[in-house]
Amino acid sequence: MNQENIYQYAEKELKKDADFFRIQSVSAQNKGIQEGVNYLTTTFKQLGASEVKVYSEYRNPVVYAFFKGHSDKTLLFYNHYDVQPEDPIDEWETDPFEPTYKDDKVYARGICDDKGEIVSRLAAVRYYQENGGLPCNVKFMIEGEEEIGSPNIDKYVQDATADLACDALIWEGGGMDEDNNFQIIAGTKGITSFDVDVNTATSDAHSSLAAYLDNAAWRLVQGLASLYGPDRQINVEHFYDGIAHLSDYTQKQIDTLEQHFDTETIIDTFGVTNGKLPVKKPFYAVMNEPTMTINGLSAGYEGAGVKTVIPRYAKAKLDCRLVPGQDPEKIAYYIQEQLKHNGFGDLQVHFNLSEDAHRTPLETEFVQQNYKLAQELFGNKVALIPNQPGAGPMRAFYNHLQVPIVGFGIHYSGSTPHAPNENIRISDFKQGTYYLVNLVQKFAEE
Repeated sequence: MNQENIYQYAEKELKKDADFFRIQSVSAQNKGIQEGVNYLTTTFKQLGASEVKVYSEYRNPVVYAFFKGHSDKTLLFYNHYDVQPEDPIDEWETDPFEPTYKDDKVYARGICDDKGEIVSRLAAVRYYQENGGLPCNVKFMIEGEEEIGSPNIDKYVQDATADLACDALIWEGGGMDEDNNFQIIAGTKGITSFDVDVNTATSDAHSSLAAYLDNAAWRLVQGLASLYGPDRQINVEHFYDGIAHLSDYTQKQIDTLEQHFDTETIIDTFGVTNGKLPVKKPFYAVMNEPTMTINGLSAGYEGAGVKTVIPRYAKAKLDCRLVPGQDPEKIAYYIQEQLKHNGFGDLQVHFNLSEDAHRTPLETEFVQQNYKLAQELFGNKVALIPNQPGAGPMRAFYNHLQVPIVGFGIHYSGSTPHAPNENIRISDFKQGTYYLVNLVQKFAEE
């Protein structure tokens, strides 16, 4: 396939779908959801889909589409049309919902996560529809709740299992790593999200009474600190139980990538100054170490000026990124039990949501097909990744479909998803689309 022709085609399609990026489909704020659904259903019909369905039984709808190909083999694409809120708006250098071109980059909320990936896949389908038809069957399942933890995706997949039958699944995205290697990703980490709060009185008190009155803020931070050591060790009994053993091949891949893992690029991207941790093997940690993170803290008076009070109530939001073998809901239970054991039984854990980790073994034929094709196209600038650092509902799909799952895509290490100035590089978009067009052909043939 002519690389330059596909590159030109991909760039044209990126501009053609600019209206998709203008839709403010923010699931956390319940905005623009129907507009996102309408855009996708209209686009699929215009592309000649044999079947388009909207599943809407649970909350935000899921859009399904089926395109008939020349072979009986079937690829399924999973994506999501919802995006994160644009806040903090004052840190954006452009209008977050107006795609803005600067040099080789395009800025817009959701252009990396995950609308740009959808547009790349639509471009590949449109390319084949205009050039003899798709080599294999292609299906899409695009949800609208991924950015709030995909609370209904398991039920949607279960209800649509017959429609979603396939030979392999392409996950929502991927892209270039810090060293500009094209990534083939075979899994996701899991997550459990929870709040911890504590009450020490029925009202705030004057801070002069701190000599003998407890303080909910101190109580909370001391309790949380009892769970986490300076060596990054999470001091919760049973927290590390059940972690799946890495195969020799997977460990070898991690060891190889460890040598080239560029933490400094990531540190520079986020302007980190005093937030660096002493980690001997950072890539291994990202791949196969669970974490515990305080996402936010709130207590007492937080407005302008001075108000000298002892807070009666304090609250924190936390998440744990988990690896295969860990049960997210049990992790929240273990944390509550550990707080009791540490003398902080008054701190209450409130479970929010969870997703299980999942990995397709790197030795799997479909994973190797993706990896070898990337090497054929891009030489040694390819990285085979056991799992992405973030979470996603991959396990829900595997439980119902029992097929290999692989991710790749169009973002890069400076795309800043979920943060201000989210962007992609046009060169990566073209490269990712070119790879996808080739993969569809290779998949159909083999």
